[in-house]
Amino acid sequence: MTDSGEFAVCLTHDVDRPYKTYQWLSDAITERDTRHLHRALSGENPYWRFEEVMAIEDRLGVRSAFYFLNEPSLFGKSIRQWADPARWIEHLGRYDVTTPEIREVIRRLDRGGWEVGLHGSYDSARDEGRLRHEKNALEGVLGHEVRGVRQHHLRLDPPETWKIHAAMGLSYDTSLGSSTECGFSHGYRPLRPFDDEFLVFPLTIMEVGLPTDAERAWRECERLLEEARANDAVMTVLWHPRYFDDREFPGYRTLYERLVERAVEMGAWVGPPGKCYDRLGIESITP
Repeated sequence: MTDSGEFAVCLTHDVDRPYKTYQWLSDAITERDTRHLHRALSGENPYWRFEEVMAIEDRLGVRSAFYFLNEPSLFGKSIRQWADPARWIEHLGRYDVTTPEIREVIRRLDRGGWEVGLHGSYDSARDEGRLRHEKNALEGVLGHEVRGVRQHHLRLDPPETWKIHAAMGLSYDTSLGSSTECGFSHGYRPLRPFDDEFLVFPLTIMEVGLPTDAERAWRECERLLEEARANDAVMTVLWHPRYFDDREFPGYRTLYERLVERAVEMGAWVGPPGKCYDRLGIESITP
C-alpha cells in the first residue's frame, strides 16, 4: 500500500436501516415464528448496533467508516415509482439524518475518530442535484465536509457517477463491487478513473457475499487476507450494522471480529478508506 509494502484493510459500514420496521411482520410470516412480533412489541430495535460496533473496534484498536443514507420520500414521485415494490421497501426503511437520535450518533462517531461518509440514495448515481442535497444535509449535521461515498445497492453508472462524485469535491468512491461475489476482480489497488486525485476503492467483501456456513465463510476471509498480503493490496470490507445482532444474523459479528483480529495479526494497516487515502502516495497508483 505504501513504500513499506504494507497491505491495507479498509473497514466500512453502510447504514441502510437503523430501525427494524416492516421486517418484523415479514420475518414472522416467513419463519412462522411469533417471537419476532413479541420482540417488536417490546420496543427492541436489533438494527441499532452503533454502540456495539464502536465497542468492538475500540477493543481491537481500529476505526472504520459509516456511510449514512438520506433516501427521499415517495411523496412527489411518479405513479410508476409508486407502483414499484422496490421503492416501497426503500420508503418504509428510510430515516432522517437530521433527527436528534441520528444526529447524535453521527457526531459521536466523528468525535471518536470514525469516518462519516455519504451513502448515495437509490436514484442518486445519475442525479447530481439529489446527491448534492444529501451531501449538504449530512455535512450540516457533521459540521464539516465528507470525503467518501458509496452508492446504495452499489448502483453505479461509471464513469458518469464518478464524474458527479468528483465534481462535488468527494475524494473517493467505494461502490465498485458485488453483493454476491467476493474477491479482487477489480485489481489490488484503488483505481484512478480520471488520472487525478479522485480514487475508487473496489469492494472486496460484503458479508452477504460470503458462504452462509460459518467455517467456509471464515476460510474465504482468511484466503482473501492472504491474497491481499501477498499482493500488497488494499482490501475493502463492508459489514452492515444490523449484521452485528446475533439473534437476527447469527455468527456474523464473530466473523467480523475474527477477520479484523487476523488482519491486525498479519501486519495490515486497518482503518477507514479516508485515512487510507491519506496514507497512499497518489502518484504511486497506476491510472
